[in-house]
Amino acid sequence: METATPDPRRWWALGALVASMLTLGFDMTILNVALPTMAADLGAGTGQQQWMADAYVVVFAALMLPAGLLGDRFGRRRMLITGLGIFLAGSLVGALADDVNAVIAARAVMGVGAALVTPLSLSVLPTLFGPEERTKAVGITSAASALGLPLGPIIGGWLLNHFWWGSVFLINVPMAAIGIAACVFLLPETKDPASPKVDTLSTALAVTGLGALVYAIIEAPTRGWGDPVVLGMLGAAVLLIAALVLRERRVERPMLDMTLLAHRGFLFNTVAATLVTFILTGLLFVLPPYLQAVLGHDALGTGVRLLPMMGGLLVASRLAPQVVARFSARAAVSAGLVVLAFAGILGSRTTADSGYGFVALWLTITGLGFGLSLIPAMNGGLSALPRDRAGSGSGLLMTMRQVGGAIGIALLGSLLAGAFRDRLDVTGLPAQAADTAGESVVAAHLVAERASPEKAAELAASANSAYVHGMGVVLLVCGIAALVSALLAAAFLPATPRPTETSTPPDMADAQADARQ
Repeated sequence: METATPDPRRWWALGALVASMLTLGFDMTILNVALPTMAADLGAGTGQQQWMADAYVVVFAALMLPAGLLGDRFGRRRMLITGLGIFLAGSLVGALADDVNAVIAARAVMGVGAALVTPLSLSVLPTLFGPEERTKAVGITSAASALGLPLGPIIGGWLLNHFWWGSVFLINVPMAAIGIAACVFLLPETKDPASPKVDTLSTALAVTGLGALVYAIIEAPTRGWGDPVVLGMLGAAVLLIAALVLRERRVERPMLDMTLLAHRGFLFNTVAATLVTFILTGLLFVLPPYLQAVLGHDALGTGVRLLPMMGGLLVASRLAPQVVARFSARAAVSAGLVVLAFAGILGSRTTADSGYGFVALWLTITGLGFGLSLIPAMNGGLSALPRDRAGSGSGLLMTMRQVGGAIGIALLGSLLAGAFRDRLDVTGLPAQAADTAGESVVAAHLVAERASPEKAAELAASANSAYVHGMGVVLLVCGIAALVSALLAAAFLPATPRPTETSTPPDMADAQADARQ
């Protein structure tokens, strides 16, 4: 069968995308490691820490759909550069912030920039690479995004040990600038002017609906699930998201293209990728406080101790294409989720006295399962997209993933906060000190430092024990969720052909031809 000549610049262009994705991955884990330090300096409780993480994720998730359409319509390279510029500006605001609310606002601005970068980075891949090379390209971009997981904490930890916490935002400025330069000089422009226009009302419904849902989940452990505010927010979220779906089904050219979900390959690969993201973001939220507050490592030491997960991910990025080629994408995704389930269940056995060796073991297994399941799921979802829906389709895929991430942080963080508060022994403490100690393990240690020597030792030990219990509950939930996801993947993912049996379809050939123009 005749195929189009691959774009000679495609691997250089991938380098530009790698620089962009590295910037975002770098930022995500810098914040995770910085949260305990920021919580101490700004007096932020667990709920406020969740909002510092989720303000970024909620805006990120809600704006990715219109961002994908903007790239399709006005040029993906142009929107990528714009997104990196907004991300750079938000980082500057974060570096200069002096209270929790300012940090949350800066994170929201950064989420706007990230929303433009992520789906457009992915939507370029089907245009540049045929089926034979696309799995490798997706693996490289996934590895680049994940490379920030250990690099961010290591560099961020060094910054926190030598400078104020705002430096973890300031470091994004040169990273974003490198990404902008790489896009300007290396990335070809691609667009689809026939794509639908951005629907302002649908975008507003998505942002407010998702925001109300995350707010309710975060506030529930403090207020109670029966609290009128929590129930009201949950009801509002259901109504707003239902209104979004109904509106999009009636629009001739919808922003949220529900017809894409009729493609079985796209639907179930997207669900698998979303569940993997849910599990991983929850894990990354609960682990740094354990390494810092319970085991006593500084920020740099915490970053270094996340490296085993990156090692597992690097092995998986090389192994995943081979598993797909020898068996199938369904087998790779299912096996990866089983490995992830094993890691979560093993991690739930961690105690305050386990030491780092045991943590390094299940972290390595986590990285292996993450890479083995996510890379084939992402590639399968992208491969199922029609050419003229590359931007909006990849935007929908990444929106689902980020919604999973936002709910993962909110739900698992709330589960952790509730379990910690229930187990923490604050007997003998004044009411205000008891309330403060119950906000987080970092806050409990700060209260312990101001208490009498006998009470300080008791409170610190109780805080460590309570936090490890809460972390164990979260990891057990992650493990069970991964196991259920593996069963669903094995039952419902389509049995896709091996890459070696696939040739470039006509629409892909056309897309590659368009890219060269």
